[in-house]
Amino acid sequence: MNVSHEINLLVEEIQRLGSKNGDGQTSVKFGVLFNDDRCANIFEALVGTLKAAKKKKVISFPGELLLQGVHDNVDIVLLQ
Repeated sequence: MNVSHEINLLVEEIQRLGSKNGDGQTSVKFGVLFNDDRCANIFEALVGTLKAAKKKKVISFPGELLLQGVHDNVDIVLLQ
């Protein structure tokens, strides 16, 4: 899969699993995304896809890298 395609799939999954925050943007907890069976089947390297999407300013999350367990409650916000 190419990166643009994976980012598009990521946007779809964030919309499916997330909810609107106070600013009207869709957000999802990293743990919800990481532990979802459908996401596990789609993304070989979820963290890499998240980093690429952040670099392209499609999503936002604090820090550079998200790790399972440690960052399960971190919000990933859809910017588009």
